[in-house]
Amino acid sequence: MPRSVNAVASRARRKKVLKLAKGNFGSRGNVWTVAKNTVEKGLTYAYRDRKNKKRTFRSLWIQRINAAARANGMTYSQFMGKCNAAGIKMNRKVLADLAMNSPKAFEKIVNTVK
Repeated sequence: MPRSVNAVASRARRKKVLKLAKGNFGSRGNVWTVAKNTVEKGLTYAYRDRKNKKRTFRSLWIQRINAAARANGMTYSQFMGKCNAAGIKMNRKVLADLAMNSPKAFEKIVNTVK
């Protein structure tokens, strides 16, 4: 009896990986063993950097809030402390957006917490 090797499933698996590797340079895009390693590493980076992206954006928002707060005579630390004490429940994303796009509104918030 001939050996049964589910070729349909094997080919489908390989096609899926090669499709993900499409666009890579040289053999990374069309040689199975090289493409498999490239795709695995790429997916690892993608997972890691989805987490890092949140960290990076939070850092950016803090820098923007700090710059705007200092322009109004406060540090970031003082500003956030007084915001929490005053019960202002705005997250950093919204505060950074206000600081960038409508400085007058941000200035009103700073004057409120002073």
